[in-house]
This record gives sequence, C-alpha cells and structure tokens, in this order.
Amino acid sequence: MSEFAVDIRDLVKDFPSPLRGVKAFRAVDGVSIRIRPGEVYGLIGPNGSGKSTTMKALLGLLAPTAGSCAIFGKDSMKVDSRNDVGFLPENPYFYKHLTGAETLRFYGRLCNIRGKILENRVSELLDLVDLANARNRRLGGYSKGMLQRIGLAQALVQEPRLLILDEPTAGVDPLGSRQIRDLILKLRDRGITVFLCSHLLEQVQEVCDHVGIIFQGRMVKEGRLDELIAVEDQQEIVLKNASPELIARIQHMVGRSPGTSLVRIGPSRTTLERLFLQETQGGGE
Repeated sequence: MSEFAVDIRDLVKDFPSPLRGVKAFRAVDGVSIRIRPGEVYGLIGPNGSGKSTTMKALLGLLAPTAGSCAIFGKDSMKVDSRNDVGFLPENPYFYKHLTGAETLRFYGRLCNIRGKILENRVSELLDLVDLANARNRRLGGYSKGMLQRIGLAQALVQEPRLLILDEPTAGVDPLGSRQIRDLILKLRDRGITVFLCSHLLEQVQEVCDHVGIIFQGRMVKEGRLDELIAVEDQQEIVLKNASPELIARIQHMVGRSPGTSLVRIGPSRTTLERLFLQETQGGGE
C-alpha cells in the first residue's frame, strides 16, 4: 500500500498541433505532486496554466506524454485505480427533470449499489450536503450552489477515499461558497483526501493543508500553506487586551505586564493571493 493518496511524478503532457511543421504544445512540464491520505491539497494557477490537464491525467482521462500518476499506489491509466475516487468537474451535467434523491439513486446504481443500502446512502448524503428538504424537488429548480452540492453528493456515492474537485465553487454566491467550504472541512474530518483545483484563493487558504502554484505548465511553488504564506524576514507579536501605552513599550514590558497575554509570536504572514501574484507575475522563476 502506497503512503500517498496521490503520487504524480514528473508529469509531462504534450498536445500535437494540427498544423504541419508546428511543434506540439506542452501543457504540463515536469509537474510532481504528492498528497498524503486525509490531506486537502489545493492546486492554483491562472487559466491555461495546466491545472485541469493535470487532473485529467490523474483521473486517467489523458495519457501522460512522460512521467506517471498513481492513486493509492495504482497506476491512473488502469481502471481499478478509480474505484476509490469521486470526481466533480467544473461544469457537471445533470438531468434537470430528476429530483435530488432520484439523481443520487441513479449514480448509486451506476456504482452497483442497490436496495436498502442505496436508500440509506441517499438519505445520508442529502443530510451531509444540507439538501434533505429539497430531496423531492427537481434539479431544474435548484440554484447553482444547490447543484454544486448535489454534485458533491454524487461524487461521494461510492464512499471514495479520494475526492477530486475542479473549481467546486465556480459561479456560486458567497453563501453557497461557504457551505461548500464547510463540506470540504467535514470531509477532511472524516479522513477523506481532497484534491481541489481553484482560482478562488481565499477559499484555498481557508481549507487546504498544502498548496501548489502552477504557472505555464510548471510548478513554481509548493508546500504547507502555513509555511508558504510566512514572511521570512519579518516577525510579529499579537497581544490580547493590550493598552496603547503597553504597545509603545512592548519589547520591554510584555513579559512583566499583568493581564496581558501573548497570543502568538512568529513569522509575519502574507496572503495566498499576494504569493500567487508574486509567483505568476514575474517572480515565479
């Protein structure tokens, strides 16, 4: 058994040009990603940077030009590697005339789930995504946020160990985005590994343990989120209930001042958005 839920090594993907004499376009160039079980990993990058191509290669939908992709130690090009995977694409298609419960039953049967087990699974998932009250409403009457949540539910039908999400909050209002972020955190608490691709940096910063920044097909930055957003040459001290006078004398008084607690001291942090812009607008190399 592999120690990694996702193991992408030196992935290269070229797309040949339809024009004679024009060299192939390299969409992904030597990308490596390793995700341990139970982690939430966020892959971020501008449009056309290679995020979706990387995900499709991991899902076995595209054959790598070079390198390899594995899911829990199984080659992604083999069908059985997808038994432990749930996937929500950026623009999922649903049959609008089906209700929420009927939709989950449909996908459950595709996964060879039947009878009482299926009915229990449908009810459990509708509760998980907070759609139990809309279980008998047709999807044609669902909002964008509700459709994304029913999409998350269908991706979880077969109880996957790895959930792959491509822009899970695309086009969703702030409330719907918050609900989806909360769902991702619930899934992490259940031990499910989540690999998400997003350009919404605030969302990634709230839910991810590790982050990779991909730009022009190459990984330009990767690591633990708290380490990536630390500013190496700055320090900050956070105080609780400190008076203005104490702040002025902070370095001399903090250790001797009654009633003041030192909340945290350590590297000052930048934002993931600022780091992203730095790495993709001239500072990536």
